[in-house]
Amino acid sequence: MKTAIVILNWNGRALLERFLPDVIAHSAEQATIYVVDNASTDDSIAFLQTQYPEIKLICHTENWGYAGGYNKAMAQIDADLICLMNNDIRTTPHWLNAIIEAFAANGRMALAQPKILDLNHPTHFEYAGAAGGMMDRFGYPYCRGRIFDTIEEDSDQYASAQVFWASGACLFVRKSVFESLGGFDDSFFAHMEEIDLCWRAQHQGHEVWALCNSSVLHLGGGTLTYGSSRKTRLNFRNSLFMLVKNTAKHLPFILIIRLLLDGIAAWRFMFKGQTSHFGAIFMAYMDFYRGARSYFMKRNKSLKIISLNPSIVWKYYILGYRKYRP
Repeated sequence: MKTAIVILNWNGRALLERFLPDVIAHSAEQATIYVVDNASTDDSIAFLQTQYPEIKLICHTENWGYAGGYNKAMAQIDADLICLMNNDIRTTPHWLNAIIEAFAANGRMALAQPKILDLNHPTHFEYAGAAGGMMDRFGYPYCRGRIFDTIEEDSDQYASAQVFWASGACLFVRKSVFESLGGFDDSFFAHMEEIDLCWRAQHQGHEVWALCNSSVLHLGGGTLTYGSSRKTRLNFRNSLFMLVKNTAKHLPFILIIRLLLDGIAAWRFMFKGQTSHFGAIFMAYMDFYRGARSYFMKRNKSLKIISLNPSIVWKYYILGYRKYRP
């Protein structure tokens, strides 16, 4: 199976210098490695051309974000299986073998991720993906190994399994499936686009997996830090757009509940003195009201009813769950 690793970069010269050597050492025999540069203004391109001339370089003239950056590069990538990788991922020896074997053995597997551990705390899962993503019926994502800001220690408690979404930090996708889905939704720019893609793939009968016999370590926050109000705005906005596009039934009820829950989240930020995040949620809803009509027009006319989990907000804040439970 012809495989490519595609690393999206924006002003990440220091991250490339730190993490690219391991990617090459652990992956170059099995995969062609690309770096897609999103119009960096640092010396990322010169660094790659000088230090790593063997890396295939795709240069954009604008910063198209995560979604657009990968979409525009995909036509130039010659592979059957593509790993879309953040520039702050540290790979481990033999990490790629198990994933290629899993895709070869299961033709319905369209998207997958390895187990993602925290580079700074490697005994624990990392926020952005952990042991595979799940989602509740109101559109709140969480992971096996991470619910909201509570992170579990990794004790091999999660085996490889089908999940609802695979993390964009290290996302494997069959190129044929990516193309059949029309790629990421460019308008998301960044955040939630991989969940939207995984949801759309499941409407077509494809499977999404977390392959926990392979692991990588993720630094996280390399482009937008976890405390970024812009990240908050994009996450809340794109989550609402994703619901409109993909929810098969009871959408008005779900959006009303989301409005109430997001309002509580906004006031919680306010009471904690995080006024920028309060404003970010308000702006996310302004974005949603302005753009909702266009997203209703993107709804697939034959949406598949996919079972979603009960409210994770209720489980976490009312029932006190701090670890993932099926």
